[in-house]
Amino acid sequence: MWTLRRFHLMKPEVQVLRGAGHSLAETAKLVGVSQRSARRLAGEAPVANFDTEAERERRGIGRPSKAEPFRSFLIAELAAQPDVLAVELLRRAKNKGYAGGKSALYELVKELRPKRIRPVVRFEGLPAEFSQHDFGHVDVRYLDGRVRRVHFFASRLKYSRWVQVSLVENEQVEALVRAMVDHFAAWGGVPLVSVFDRPKTIALKWTKEGVVTEWNPAFAGVALDLGIGVELCWPYSPEQKGSVENLVGWVKGSFFKQRRFVDDEDLQRQLLEWHDEVNTKRPSRATRVIPAVRLADERPRLRPLRIAPANLALRIPLAVGPTGYVMHDTHPYSMHPDALGLPCTLWLYRDRVKIVAGGGRFTCEHERKFGLDEGSTLPEHRAPRVASVSGKRAKRYTKREHLFALGEEALAYITEVVHRRPKVWYRDVDELHDLLEVHGDVALRLAFARGLAERVYGHEYIAHYLANPVGVIRAAQQELFS
Repeated sequence: MWTLRRFHLMKPEVQVLRGAGHSLAETAKLVGVSQRSARRLAGEAPVANFDTEAERERRGIGRPSKAEPFRSFLIAELAAQPDVLAVELLRRAKNKGYAGGKSALYELVKELRPKRIRPVVRFEGLPAEFSQHDFGHVDVRYLDGRVRRVHFFASRLKYSRWVQVSLVENEQVEALVRAMVDHFAAWGGVPLVSVFDRPKTIALKWTKEGVVTEWNPAFAGVALDLGIGVELCWPYSPEQKGSVENLVGWVKGSFFKQRRFVDDEDLQRQLLEWHDEVNTKRPSRATRVIPAVRLADERPRLRPLRIAPANLALRIPLAVGPTGYVMHDTHPYSMHPDALGLPCTLWLYRDRVKIVAGGGRFTCEHERKFGLDEGSTLPEHRAPRVASVSGKRAKRYTKREHLFALGEEALAYITEVVHRRPKVWYRDVDELHDLLEVHGDVALRLAFARGLAERVYGHEYIAHYLANPVGVIRAAQQELFS
């Protein structure tokens, strides 16, 4: 059985062949229909359009929907209550005698329900009113063929269109807040409202209406410290999200996909050149004005940045562990042994960490560690920690851990001492720990390195080296540059 669409498309072909002088039999064979069908198609009016649905409607072809008799009823119900659910309309229709399935009625409801056209929301603003921020990433192919995924954080002042882009290691909350504050500093201040998409770095939970019920605590703490207003794009609303997402797409299309890079250093250099070009030389396509010109009007209205980038800290709630260390991102930081088990707050700076426990009774600062499993033990924590341990054996192992914390040289040297003096190694550890308290980490590390280089093992050799620090440093330098 031929479909309406097939017949509708065959008609002009049959009519053309018959007009060219082909017999009815030849025409039917060429088109692939019976002679009876060819005769009928040739006698119909020429095809004016190919809208098969309209033709089906005109001819009344197809099985009528069981929901069609309820069209007037549904129109009246939707006029009185446009947002009524389809399932409720199904219930009401059944009360009026509808005996069909839900799919047919739902399809008719979808056809009849008034369409709501939502206006497009454009985030245009006044000077220093809005800024946009978002993460992006792109795969960059260097000239030598290497491919590297590059993550970046982009910010833009909406009024002036001044843009800042920073390359970041990842798309986590610390990378976001540090890049954001760097951009505020580059602009010369903070706008009234900062607009973000809804990554987990900003909000963890929100309602269907878009109300945030749980903020990311690290981001929320920084936002309060800076006093910034935060606005998030409405979920599942592309007409609002587009303005933020277009920033990332514009950065990709304007910079990353237009240029070629030799290596990471060349990428950074070209990014600086691009910043200068789009901000100070090229008019914005949106405003047709160079962003630097508009920034002159915008900058006086920016609010002062409360915290300089170097002083920005993320506050992270933790606890002092049973070993007397606070663990953050695989890095242990020592704390006074009296603070064992207490909840604490770790203040995470760019280059250091500060730990506060016991309502401020215990406070210390460490140089921030970045190497895998690298830790920090403050000299003032060693003696109290040893004193707090019960038993000679536990004290010696605690001292040995303090020495291990100095690094690979200490671990290698003490390993040799333990194996060469298995019955009296603890005496060496006691003496070496005392030397650590007197001379400090750096000097002892250099002395261990010299002992390994000269293959002499025992606390007496380390004491000798420390008594001659100039020789220790010279030997270490020779070992380093040999």
